[in-house]
Amino acid sequence: MKNFKIIVFLITVAFFSSCEELEINNNPNKVSQTHPDLLLTNIATAAFQVNGAGAMYASRMIVQTDGESSSQFYKWDRSSFDAYNSLRQVTKMLEEADRVADDSYKGIGHFFRAYYFYDLALTFGDVPYAEALRGETEALYQPKYSTQEGVFTGILNELAISNLLLDGGNVITGDPIFNGDIHKWKKLVNSFRLKVLLTLSKKAGSTSLDIKNEFASIYNSQEIIATPKESARLEFVDAVDSRYTEFNSSSYGSGLYMASTFVNLLKEREDTRLFAISGQTKKAKEAGLAIDDFTAYEGGNPIAAYNDVNLLAAAGKVSKVNDRYTKDPTAEAHNLLSFSEVQFILAEAALKGWIPAGNAQAFYENGIKANFKFYNTYAKGYEEYYTQAAATKYISGPKVNFSNANSEAEKLALIITQKYLTSFLQGGWKMYFDHLRTSYPAFPYLGTDTPPTRWIYPLDEYNNNSENVTEAISRQFGGSNDGIRELTWWLK
Repeated sequence: MKNFKIIVFLITVAFFSSCEELEINNNPNKVSQTHPDLLLTNIATAAFQVNGAGAMYASRMIVQTDGESSSQFYKWDRSSFDAYNSLRQVTKMLEEADRVADDSYKGIGHFFRAYYFYDLALTFGDVPYAEALRGETEALYQPKYSTQEGVFTGILNELAISNLLLDGGNVITGDPIFNGDIHKWKKLVNSFRLKVLLTLSKKAGSTSLDIKNEFASIYNSQEIIATPKESARLEFVDAVDSRYTEFNSSSYGSGLYMASTFVNLLKEREDTRLFAISGQTKKAKEAGLAIDDFTAYEGGNPIAAYNDVNLLAAAGKVSKVNDRYTKDPTAEAHNLLSFSEVQFILAEAALKGWIPAGNAQAFYENGIKANFKFYNTYAKGYEEYYTQAAATKYISGPKVNFSNANSEAEKLALIITQKYLTSFLQGGWKMYFDHLRTSYPAFPYLGTDTPPTRWIYPLDEYNNNSENVTEAISRQFGGSNDGIRELTWWLK
């Protein structure tokens, strides 16, 4: 009996010791399971942030005067694969959505996969896709590169899957964009499908993608963003970690000014959005010129030597970016995909004959009116310049009136130019990629230094995945030239 008690005691001690050891080895700061709503909040908030100044330098919206910007002078080289870090969070959300059997989070997860891979494919060309993100599950640390065509095919398939998963989905939590409204997520997914298809307009003859018919099918049978209130945007609030992305930004200090390309397009059209986007020149302020005096605004030449522009800026003859962007913690919402952009997408599709052509002008005008409404809502103190009456008057102007355009090229120029004018601190690189695709609006550049078409692959890929990145470069460019002006599949 005594021996039995000793054995029971030892087993009990061993049991509790092993439990205690398991608890010690379980890192409470690195949980293996979590609800997908916690992941969604961070994923969506990160994806919807304002995408910095680089795109605006390249797109001739701003200039730098205290040094040479590589983006402004088209001298960039490498970009990063940081998007894969965001995709790892999306992968985890998909895993957790599977665990709790919630199709709504899975549908949103496939949207964000499409969003990030869309950006990666446009940035580089071929990228890891089919074999990507398998390091933790399959110990696959050197993924092969999918062709850019294969990535875009996968993106469109994932968006179609997302659309199906969101059918009849549950109301979700942790959603900072649509406050749990799955119906609005579904509209975003289908609108983004249209955006991807239009991005591939140069490949409209591809039989594998059937771009034109797929666009028409989505437009005719699926719900898309149909009102300004359905825009996919992040609203900022005056609280820690929730303020406008550029609030108190030091980059808008002494060296950042408006570019003449952008300012002149607005001035030529007597476009009052100039007042909310740009500040007056120092000279104009000293002369007491009114806010609505278009002569009070000037941009710096984006291809002039930065010191030449600096001298003009020091003389008070170049406008800075409107300080509301850095002084107002809730300056304006940031759109990942706005109703206005969707209307311009539809206008171009109608012009191409993908959907009924007679609607092109209506879509075009709707896009402009919606953007005026956006500034009426968010540009505090400037509301009087962005009434619907002001928008209607603007649309009738000689350089804006769609009826004045005779050829398809002239109409396309109007559509893309207006889309461009809605893009200041909105939508990241979309205006630059639109320029690569359509050549509108015209961007000045020095000599033969044409706008680059891509970025060089990250150095880490050469160090850690050299065989696959080398194979991707050879397949795309017929050699070893990982250059910034090489054409990738979508532009050929």
